[in-house]
Order: sequence, then C-alpha cells, then structure tokens
Amino acid sequence: MYPFIRLAKELFIHRNAPALPITGTHVSYHRCWPQDLDAFMEMNNGRILTILDLGRTVLAQRSGLLGALKAKGWGLTMAGNSVRYRKRIRPFVRFKLVSRAIGWDARFAYLEHNIWIGGECAVQALFRAAVTDKNGIVGPERIIEAMGQDVTSPALPDWVQNWIDADATRVWPPQLGQD
Repeated sequence: MYPFIRLAKELFIHRNAPALPITGTHVSYHRCWPQDLDAFMEMNNGRILTILDLGRTVLAQRSGLLGALKAKGWGLTMAGNSVRYRKRIRPFVRFKLVSRAIGWDARFAYLEHNIWIGGECAVQALFRAAVTDKNGIVGPERIIEAMGQDVTSPALPDWVQNWIDADATRVWPPQLGQD
C-alpha cells in the first residue's frame, strides 16, 4: 500500500521550506520501518522506489511544479528509471534522501535521487519523468512557463546522456519469450 501517512508527514514537515529553483536540491530524512522489510530483513527494493517518490513529490512542491500541474490539470508520470543498490538498508536505520532535477530535453525531465547512510551512498537512482495532459506529453518549455520561470536546462552529464542513448536502442514493444 502506498504510504500516504508518510507523504502527508513529508508535505507537512516541508510546508514552510523555502522555494527551490527547478534544479534545486531537496533533502529529507527517513527511517526503515518493519513494514518496509523484505524476507531478507532489509528495505524492499520496491519500497525504496516508493521512498524516492516521496522525495520527488516534495521536490515538485517546493519547485512550484505541483502548483502548475494542479492549475493546468496535468499529471506527472515516470517514464523510466535506473537504480543502483549498493548498501542494504536495515531495520530502524535512519537515512538521508537527496533529490534533484538534473535537467531536461525536448520531452522529459531527468531526476536523481541518492540515499545516504552516514557518509556512504546506499542507493542512487536516475528517473525520466514526463508531464502529461489529455493529448500526451507536455513539453518542458510549457511546463517551465506554467511554473512562472524562464530557465534553460543545464547540460546533461555524460552518464545521463549515455543512459538516454542506450535506452533508445531497446526494442519496443518487447518480444514475448518462447515457451
């Protein structure tokens, strides 16, 4: 089940946090609770993705994106991701989540999330996000205008561009496996 109570808590805690620029960084703190665990007594990888969603939602609130989405009747969807899991998150461990927008291209925004336990990165994730309306994807220039900003995307780092390029070679739709 989606952690609506955690989401409400995050939005409440950060309700008076200063506004962020589009490429600003949002930092939040979380704890691994028993309901987050898998059979190996560590945070379930699916729950990690959900925790990243909490950081992304508050980032969108603080940058003005949620207000623009609401005003225009647009939606926000994730169109892809790549995650590196490097350290187990054990029960009751407190961790820091760092969320930021890296930049955008003609269709998508690229977001990075890092989970830190002390000085060690446990998880790093790259997401491709899209804003949609009834006609499909809304271009970033319209989104930025709706947010009342006038900025251009920073150059995407090589590792992000390489991921974009590699993902473009993936066969779509995937072929069904043979029995």
